[in-house]
Amino acid sequence: MLRRLVFALSSLSMLAAGLSGGACAQGLFGSPPPNAPADDKSPPAATPEGKPAEPAPAAPVLPGSPTAVVKPFYEHLGLELDPAQRKNFIDPAKTVLDKSDALRASGQGECLDPNMALDNSNYDRLAVDKSLRTVEAINGDQAKVVVAFVVEGHQHRLEWKLKKVGGDWKISDLLSVTGEWALSQYQCE
Repeated sequence: MLRRLVFALSSLSMLAAGLSGGACAQGLFGSPPPNAPADDKSPPAATPEGKPAEPAPAAPVLPGSPTAVVKPFYEHLGLELDPAQRKNFIDPAKTVLDKSDALRASGQGECLDPNMALDNSNYDRLAVDKSLRTVEAINGDQAKVVVAFVVEGHQHRLEWKLKKVGGDWKISDLLSVTGEWALSQYQCE
């Protein structure tokens, strides 16, 4: 229990240290920014003409950015278990995924949940798509993409860690702040 608490607190500390005010501005940490709706059920503010205002468009995802590497895992759930995607991973995540592939191929079962990108939760695709928010922080050749979403009224936050290798961003780990697990800690043997 103490080990899980230490892991959770260290993960939160890493998130807080690695992300600037942009995370707060998007409501991924703490309370939403001023003028933001209190929850997803609040109606959008009305325009002077009395029509509901459209939500602000999401910032475009730049090709080759850390967010562009993570985005496909939310467009095609379970993609992280596809061996064809190993080109997007480096150690320690790649080693765990390779061991999981070997275990599956041996017929001894599965090691990893097929929806790690959704924090191993049951999900409603429409609800996830509606609530999905990302924030990216780059520090030299390392980056984090924090993904937040709501499933059945429960908030989830995941941190994708990336490193720049040969000019491309590669995923080195996936951590669940909410579920207190990390891909790198799985033992697939």
